[in-house]
Amino acid sequence: MQTVEIYTSPLCGFCHAAKRLLTQKGVSFAEFDVLADPAKKPEMLQRANGRRTVPQIFVGETHVGGCDELYALERSGKLDPLLQG
Repeated sequence: MQTVEIYTSPLCGFCHAAKRLLTQKGVSFAEFDVLADPAKKPEMLQRANGRRTVPQIFVGETHVGGCDELYALERSGKLDPLLQG
């Protein structure tokens, strides 16, 4: 199983939805709250090629994008193979 990392903020509904999908799939993930730890914001910007919105989701070295992209991968059947590596 690939390492999953997600940059979030506590007031973000899309963050909660993305985490819910991952949890339902039994996927453990590292969560970085960019409000609680502001030093993570520039790291997120650099890793996400300047994308400023949360969530920003990474599976292994692959930048998935945000919640919409995560759900699109799930609908297309591509999320499970990505998670497996």
